Amino acid sequence: MSIRKRCQLVCSPIYASILALSALVAAAGAAAPPAQDPLELTLPPVCYSVVGVPMSIYYDNIVLTQEPDKFHFQVRCDLGKAEARAWTVTPRAADAGDHDWSVCVTDAAGKPIGSARCKLHVAAADAGSHSVLRLLLVGDSLTHASIYPNEIARLLSLPGNPASKLLGTFRPAGVKPGVAHEGYGGWTWLRFVSYYEPKPDGTYRKRSSPFVFLTAAGKPVLDVPRYIRTACDGTPPDVVTFLLGTNDCFAAKADDPKSVEDKSTAMLKQADILLAAFHQAAPRADLGVGLTVPPNSRESGFEANYKGKYHRWNWKRVQHDLVRREIAHFSHREGERIFVVPTELDLDPVDGFPVNNGCHPNATGYQQIGATLYSWVKARLESPRP
Repeated sequence: MSIRKRCQLVCSPIYASILALSALVAAAGAAAPPAQDPLELTLPPVCYSVVGVPMSIYYDNIVLTQEPDKFHFQVRCDLGKAEARAWTVTPRAADAGDHDWSVCVTDAAGKPIGSARCKLHVAAADAGSHSVLRLLLVGDSLTHASIYPNEIARLLSLPGNPASKLLGTFRPAGVKPGVAHEGYGGWTWLRFVSYYEPKPDGTYRKRSSPFVFLTAAGKPVLDVPRYIRTACDGTPPDVVTFLLGTNDCFAAKADDPKSVEDKSTAMLKQADILLAAFHQAAPRADLGVGLTVPPNSRESGFEANYKGKYHRWNWKRVQHDLVRREIAHFSHREGERIFVVPTELDLDPVDGFPVNNGCHPNATGYQQIGATLYSWVKARLESPRP
């Protein structure tokens, strides 16, 4: 493989140990948990909201079916209300704290099909108000579009928030003043881990990963400490979010389970490498892994983009399986300061997408993603930093 293409990552002994450990962890955690019902009802352990910020859980995003309207979703929670396509809430100040949230799905005849539960955490509107937040957003085209980074910046500018700075080297057209990130269209976990471009042309398509640098010997290496020195004024971020997965697994064939497993396993391996590198370089930073977001509910969006090459139901099945694997793999890793962020829940698969795009939301959908990430960040700001 030429250096112009994806270069072989050359690591120091420390990073070599990260690679070995991450490979074992990824292999062990790649398998998705067994389905508990025909709809493969799937929820992360915790979902997040903030006082005064609307939040929803869309039923289509938690089940695997082409016809969610044929099922009845019975939600139990002491907050919010159930609507036709989603459960929604705008928490009040008295609602701050943890709440039990559960759903039972029945068929048209009232027969129970499956159930699931999670914890709803509502952060106070003034969580972290007396702190300072350095936030880095990493992702693919959803981040590149800069609408959800702009929304996060807007929400952080509201009263009751910390003094904040969005870190990053990329400021594409559309970013608001003070907004930056590391989000590039078409990128994957692997590209962030290992890609080096010896002849960049100034575009995002032909540039190295912002985290990969040449050693004195002229070899490309994943070097997050150097990124922090050169791009973050030498001060590590407090929070880093990652929203990736679509490009890693989009070509998987849902009818070929091995295709899905192979791509998911490879993706999780690269994710662990990058997360471990960030944890080593910034051990006090919280690392939020966004669950891969669902597609447009309309096949027309996929037809407009892919002209019959890729279809909505194939990607929906792959994405749903990937979310289950991500939850199994990244949950309960708080000791590594790794957290699951449920970015797949509050994204309206109908009104959050244009009719002519399969995977990219409209402004409403992007703002919903931004609100989810903001809600998780506010929850982390409530926790004393050791």
